[in-house]
Amino acid sequence: MEDQAEKLREIMKRKKDGVSKTSSGRSNLKSADKARIITVTSGKGGVGKTNLSVNMALSFARLGKKVIVMDADLGLANVNVMLNMIPKCNLYHVIKKQKTIREILVETEYGISIVAGASGFSQIANMGEEDRKDFIAELDTLSNADIIIIDTSAGVSSNVLDFIAAADDAVIITTPEPTAITDAYGIIKIIATEYDSLNMGLKLVVNRAKGAAQAKSVADRMINIAGQFLNLKVDYLGFIYDDTAVQQAVLRQKPFMVVDPKCKASICVQHIVERMDRNKPGETAGFGAMLKRLFKSSSQEIEE
Repeated sequence: MEDQAEKLREIMKRKKDGVSKTSSGRSNLKSADKARIITVTSGKGGVGKTNLSVNMALSFARLGKKVIVMDADLGLANVNVMLNMIPKCNLYHVIKKQKTIREILVETEYGISIVAGASGFSQIANMGEEDRKDFIAELDTLSNADIIIIDTSAGVSSNVLDFIAAADDAVIITTPEPTAITDAYGIIKIIATEYDSLNMGLKLVVNRAKGAAQAKSVADRMINIAGQFLNLKVDYLGFIYDDTAVQQAVLRQKPFMVVDPKCKASICVQHIVERMDRNKPGETAGFGAMLKRLFKSSSQEIEE
């Protein structure tokens, strides 16, 4: 336990000094505060979370950003499936200390990089506290990206809540279906219960909407309830049309922004990303702040 504590203190000290060491031992001055962390999550599966993550990444890349998508759905990973890729290594090898996260980083033909998740490994989906700390330390080596999009699993495991609390922007995606709305509100309620204060923006995207009016109706209802009963501010980020081009792209294992960049869904994602990109860099907490937030509770436990 003392070795673990020393490791945490060393990483925290590097954050305070503004120096981040790579896996090769070289230092990247100030790089740790560069990356913007966007966590994409949902209350239930099957609402388009991974599709949003991947296509948002492509849209950011087209704005000239260096983007990494990390598949943190630790158990049912599918970012690589959506991109028709079979990586040799994934997060399983990182958590088992067999590879570093930089070693499993894979470039795609679409101008983004991915960190593949580990499908079927239940022990990772139920990651223990110490393993989670080591895993978070590995994230430090991705800090030279402009944008890191973290595609979490659906639901409210401790792993999901860690990534939500640590993000600069937490995007919750839902559909107009009553069950999806209920589950999305459920995860918002748990966030409000678990955290007294949040250092990131909590944002809502309505997927598979018939139009702007339906999406806004769903968003307004959720935002009003969250504000009234949870005293939690949720911003409406936008919506994505229920577009047949999306399903066709999924079947082809390609992002819909590549298959049909002018379809309604592609234009919607482009608008969402442009809205997010309008935030000035100084308004985001950055990668260093993510690590500080994730390590805060661990450091307190160690001191106690």
